[in-house]
Amino acid sequence: MKTTYEYNQQTYTDLNEKEYTAKHYAKFIIPSMIGILLFLIPISIDGTITIGLGLMADALQQAAGPYLVPGLTAVLVLSAVFTIIWSALPQTATERYPAVSAIFKVPALWAALRALGAIAGVMTLMQWGPAVVGHEFTGGVVLYDLLPVLAVWFLFASLFMPLLLEYGLMDFIGTLVRKVMHPLFKLPGRSSVDAMASWMGSGTVGVLLTTKQYEGGYYSRREAAVVATNFSIASIAFSLVIANVIGIEHMFLEFYFTVVVAGIAAAIICPRIPPLSLKKDTYYEPAGQQINESVPENTSTFKWAVKQGVDKAEQVTSPKAVAMKGVRNVIDIWAGLLPLVMVLGTAALIIAEFTPVFDILSTPVVPFLELLRIPEAEAAAPAVIVGFADMFLPAVIGSGIESELTRFVIGVLSLTQLIYMSEIGILLIRSKIPLKLWELAVIFIQRTLVTLPIAALMAHWLFF
Repeated sequence: MKTTYEYNQQTYTDLNEKEYTAKHYAKFIIPSMIGILLFLIPISIDGTITIGLGLMADALQQAAGPYLVPGLTAVLVLSAVFTIIWSALPQTATERYPAVSAIFKVPALWAALRALGAIAGVMTLMQWGPAVVGHEFTGGVVLYDLLPVLAVWFLFASLFMPLLLEYGLMDFIGTLVRKVMHPLFKLPGRSSVDAMASWMGSGTVGVLLTTKQYEGGYYSRREAAVVATNFSIASIAFSLVIANVIGIEHMFLEFYFTVVVAGIAAAIICPRIPPLSLKKDTYYEPAGQQINESVPENTSTFKWAVKQGVDKAEQVTSPKAVAMKGVRNVIDIWAGLLPLVMVLGTAALIIAEFTPVFDILSTPVVPFLELLRIPEAEAAAPAVIVGFADMFLPAVIGSGIESELTRFVIGVLSLTQLIYMSEIGILLIRSKIPLKLWELAVIFIQRTLVTLPIAALMAHWLFF
């Protein structure tokens, strides 16, 4: 059987030389179905919509209870200590353990940030040092609200993500929906799974999935940057939280419909303008290009999609090796990402809460809001841009505004801007996806300029 195919030149008959048995199909179908159940199927529990992964995350948070935050603080400290020790060792001593070096042998800047993250975590937990660090709206938000959610979600997402990636589901769905995703968004079909994982579970899970796809050679630089910044949408569950905080839960259907319309518009427009349009369609060098979703002539799309899925599943020779890859991902994220979230998230919230920076930056926004006939424009302006620091801040600021229309627009904006540094931004900067901080800031502004008028017009014309 041929091992390399020229998809556009050969027919299905040529490519179907291998006859599959029930065992081959089972190897593709069973893990993929489990992955779908965990990541993509919505579940309603006590009126809250979540997914199987979310149930597991919530159960672990409840079981860990008061031990979770001290435990995560210990993780921050251990990450800093191991990073400093491993970075200080000579290369001859560390090169024998490449997996450990990949996690703890980091540039000096990242090592310093891990150390600062550990310090910020300890200061917040013990209430030591300046009050602004451990304040309930700065370090307290990150350590007690954000880190526990991220830690448990990333734990289960990293462990079970191979069910989506390694057993053919992405290849199967990508081949099926390519004819929709490519013309509309200029993306492979498999990017729809990233969006679904975000929509049903968590935006950070979607970014993690995109990162792994890019490092595996399934997205080009441009595609990975586009998917990460335009399809890592907030989950339905978090959208419900935002609606409740900002006081428009009685309009949730209208609210979420506006989020969807504005989000789709931004996903169509932003990838077609710089900086995203300038990204090259080249692939991560260590992996090379590993994707071709084209369907051969005289072949049904569904049959070819099934074949792609089964072929991918057949490449898994050791389930244990796949499981160990998931464990390494957990350690890498806990040791590398959580300290960055702690220090940079706390810094961003200190700037937002205790300095006039966002008030000053939002001054030019006031005339724009007035042009869109948004009531209480001056009070709403900081909420328009503070989302760059954290996704939850616009809702907190907007909750005190009297106008329901204004609160509606702010809530929609907080869910469609997507680029917020306390989670998504840090995850992207740390990843191998070629996105710089200034580019994230530009994309945040672009998404704001696209989605704000849409939210305002829909609010005026349809709902208020």
